Amino acid sequence: MTRILFVCTGNTCRSPMAEAMLRTMARQKGISLEVRSAGVSTIDGLPISTHAATTLRGKNVEHRASSRALSGEAVAWADLILTMTAAHKRGLLNGFPEAVDKAYTLKEFVNQDTAVQADIEELERLYTEMHMKQVLGQQLTTAERTRLLELERRIPSFDIADPFGGTLGMYESCAKEIEESLNSLLNMLQKR
Repeated sequence: MTRILFVCTGNTCRSPMAEAMLRTMARQKGISLEVRSAGVSTIDGLPISTHAATTLRGKNVEHRASSRALSGEAVAWADLILTMTAAHKRGLLNGFPEAVDKAYTLKEFVNQDTAVQADIEELERLYTEMHMKQVLGQQLTTAERTRLLELERRIPSFDIADPFGGTLGMYESCAKEIEESLNSLLNMLQKR
C-alpha cells in the first residue's frame, strides 16, 4: 500500500484539503492508499481553516484531523511526499535530506512533460552542488550560476497558491487546482 504525505505551511488549508480529497477519491476508485498531511511551520492540534472545511463539505469530503508539524517519523513513514510549493519542498529537504528521492511538489510529480522533468533534475543537481560548495566555503562557477538562473526562469511554476486568509472562492479555486492534480496522481497510481 502506498503511503502519501502532503506538506504545506500550516497544515490548515492546502495539505489537509489534499489529504482528505485524495483519501475520498482513492476510496471511490478502489485504490488502496494511506494518506497523511503535515506543515513545515505549524504546531500540532490546530483545526483546519473554516473556508477549507466549508470547501470540503461542498465536495462531500470529510476531514476530522487537526494540524501536525512535519516530523522525521512522518518523513520516514511516507513512500511519497508531495508539497504544495517548491519552497515547501526545499524546506523539507533542508530538514530531511534523506527524503530527496521521494519528495516533489504535487504539480511537479504529476507533470508528464519529459523536457520539463529533465530541466527539474538538472536544477536539483545544481542546487545540491551549490549547497555542497557553500558548506565547503566555495561558490558556483559563473557558468553554473547562469545555468541555474536560466533553468529557474524556464521551468513553469509548480506551486499551488496559499488561500490562507482569503475568500471562500479562493479556497474553492485552490481545491479545484489540487483536485485536478489528484486525478492525475490517481491515474498514475492505477498504472503501477
